[in-house]
Amino acid sequence: MKAIRRGKRRLDRIFDLAIIGGGVNGCGIARDAAGRGNTVFLCEMNDLASGTSSWSTKLVHGGLRYLEYYEFRLVREALIEREILWQIAPHIICPLRFVLPHHAGLRPAWLLRLGLFLYDHIGGRHLLPPTRSVDLANDAVGRPLIAKRYSKGFEYSDCFVDDARLVVLNARDAADRGAEIRTRTRAIGLHQADGIWQLTVEDAISGARAMIRARVLVNAGGPWVENVLASGAGVNARAKVRLVQGSHIVVRKLYEHDRAYMFQNSDGRIVFAIPYQDDFTLIGTTDRDYHGDPSQVKATPEEIKYLCDSVSEYLSKPVTPEEVVWTYAGVRPLYDDGASEAKAATRDYVFELDSPGGAPLLSIYGGKITTYRRLAEEALERLSPYLRSAKAREGWTGKSPLPGGDLDVSALPALTAELQRNYPFLTQEHANRLAHAYGTRAARLLGSAKSLADLGVSFGATLTAAEVKYLMASEWALTADDIVWRRSKLGLRMQTDDIAALDTWIAANRAPLQNPVLEAGARS
Repeated sequence: MKAIRRGKRRLDRIFDLAIIGGGVNGCGIARDAAGRGNTVFLCEMNDLASGTSSWSTKLVHGGLRYLEYYEFRLVREALIEREILWQIAPHIICPLRFVLPHHAGLRPAWLLRLGLFLYDHIGGRHLLPPTRSVDLANDAVGRPLIAKRYSKGFEYSDCFVDDARLVVLNARDAADRGAEIRTRTRAIGLHQADGIWQLTVEDAISGARAMIRARVLVNAGGPWVENVLASGAGVNARAKVRLVQGSHIVVRKLYEHDRAYMFQNSDGRIVFAIPYQDDFTLIGTTDRDYHGDPSQVKATPEEIKYLCDSVSEYLSKPVTPEEVVWTYAGVRPLYDDGASEAKAATRDYVFELDSPGGAPLLSIYGGKITTYRRLAEEALERLSPYLRSAKAREGWTGKSPLPGGDLDVSALPALTAELQRNYPFLTQEHANRLAHAYGTRAARLLGSAKSLADLGVSFGATLTAAEVKYLMASEWALTADDIVWRRSKLGLRMQTDDIAALDTWIAANRAPLQNPVLEAGARS
């Protein structure tokens, strides 16, 4: 009862900022705002990163193809962010080299070379290696390709990211700085009184409701941004969202080397083939307009065949739909700039700031994983007249590491070795996975364990009860899906029965909450 009373007291105050949406944009804004001294409340109707933010191509990149659409500002900003994000989260972001074969009859080699020259030089590249030309007939990266069809290509740098963990770590850091983060909590009503937003939220599990008051409201609803406005905000949105479906497939590892491929298609699109989770290859993405419920989006048989056919145009061993071990799809909430094709719609972000009744409401359209941090900074710049602490520590998020990221970009192997020294019962695979997921915080979940048995029940694929408890206590995990498909991708290695057993264990070990909406937030 004392915890519930404390939770009530925390929610009874007037927050500086309330945020609807627990994707990368919402959690990025929560982190930045809390770090500047603002009081912050964030609600997410499902799990963190359960929408668009966990269904990306997992890249922190400038977006080479956006140069064709003259999106120079967006590409430059994304390229600058690429190394900033790598340095604040080197455990979940790593450099990746991409091979771009020249395809006769598509973009000419001189155009690819020019684009890559711009890509190397407009974005302040300091740590990542530059582009090089590749003789595909003799280089190892040419061996998986169809012999004699592709003789030359280019190899350039970008970064890979664990997108869902990026979101969770932003939320964790925000909470560590005082933000209230409430998952499974839906905003069901908005209205104003005396220049203050009053937000009615409902706990999806218990049905309990609470009233949240805030001076400023941020609508980071992603694909649901217009639904939020329709729930009583009193705003007639000028901007429109364009929902674009992007689907991906995962197959067993297609080749042995550690480079990714960027393949051009005759329809003007590009498809990536990316080394994934050590033993798999990730292939994506598609671009098609979507008109249904964003929560029901799934990769269609047509998309799966399209992706298989696209990579089979290049690889000596064709990929078939029967080889697909997992698919996922997400809906990108792009700003509707009137482009005729989904692939041409801008990936830039647009803000719409309204003050119906005097209280400010900022709605966010578009954006991409790579630019989330700059989006958060710009959002707070727009809101600075309404926030008491908006100018304090401006730009701090590009210097302060995310939780577990307080190590050098080259230090992951050393961290893995340190975990094995301190916990000799860990296999190389187990220690490496923990280092890449949790960075310097891996020791928190291992605690004083002296043996694997000390970590509790083993659910398979190196997942133990100790890790599950940590994720429940510190990262808002409530279901097996939260853990094996978002906080990790262990679902690729676990059996259906193992995942069901994990769900049963979680239900039995979850602390009973009389009123989760009013209960204290996840612990640090």
